[in-house]
Amino acid sequence: MSIANKNLKYLRKQRGWTQEEFAQRLHIKRSLVGAYEEERADPRIDVLEIVCDIFKLTLDDILRKDLSDSKGGYLAKRRAMKMSSGPAEITFVPVKAAAGYLAGYADQDFIDELNTFTLPMLSGGDYRAFEIIGDSMLPTPSGSIIVGEKIEKIDDVKNSAPYIVVSKNEGIVYKRIVKNNRVKNKLTMMSDNPAFHPYTMNAEDVLEMWQAQMIISKVKSQDRWDMQQLSNIVTELQQQVNSLKKKVN
Repeated sequence: MSIANKNLKYLRKQRGWTQEEFAQRLHIKRSLVGAYEEERADPRIDVLEIVCDIFKLTLDDILRKDLSDSKGGYLAKRRAMKMSSGPAEITFVPVKAAAGYLAGYADQDFIDELNTFTLPMLSGGDYRAFEIIGDSMLPTPSGSIIVGEKIEKIDDVKNSAPYIVVSKNEGIVYKRIVKNNRVKNKLTMMSDNPAFHPYTMNAEDVLEMWQAQMIISKVKSQDRWDMQQLSNIVTELQQQVNSLKKKVN
C-alpha cells in the first residue's frame, strides 16, 4: 500500500469515522474511500487537500511520511503543536464521541484526536469541554457545552456545585453534587430541573470529575412582542383592576 493510501486509512481510523462518514467530509462517494484504502485507486490532489485542512497537515506529510509512525508521526506532531501553541487548549468531547470517550478517556492517543479550542479567560488549569443533551439541567439548554476544570479528588468537590461526572455506570452526566459527610462513599446527583429526581452514585464508580467553569450555548432567536398583543394585555389588566375596585367599593 502506498504511503498516501495508508495514511488516509490511518487518519480515518484515528478519528473513529466509518468510510461513509469520511466520504461525507471529503465530498466523495464511500466506494471511492474504499478504493483508496484498498489501493485500487490513487487519491486525487483535491481530496488530499481537504484531508490536510481537516487534520492540519501538509501534502508532503500525507504523500511522503508514514503518519502511523509512533515517534515522528501524526500524533506526535499534534502533541508538539499543542505544547507550543501558547494558551492551553481545551479538548472538546461532543455527544457523538461520548461512547468512545468512556473507553478511551485514559488513552492519550484518543484524547489527542479530539478537537480543541482555547478561551482567553481560562488558564493555568486542566480543562475539558463536554456537550450535554437533555433537559435535566434547565435552564441550561440541551446542546450546551460545559467547560470544566479537572478535579483530582472527591474530597475537593464543592458541595452543590455543578460538575461533569464520568462514571462506569452512568456514563457522562452534568449534575450538581451534594456530599453526605456521614457517608463518604456516596454522592447525591441533583438536577437543576425539579422534574428530575436526585439519585446516588457510588464514589468508586467515578472515573473523572470536571467542575463546571463556563457554559457555552447557542443564541436562540426570540419572537418579538407584538404591539397589538401588548396593548390588549394592558387593556385587559386595566379592566381587571377596575373590576376589583368596584368590588371593593
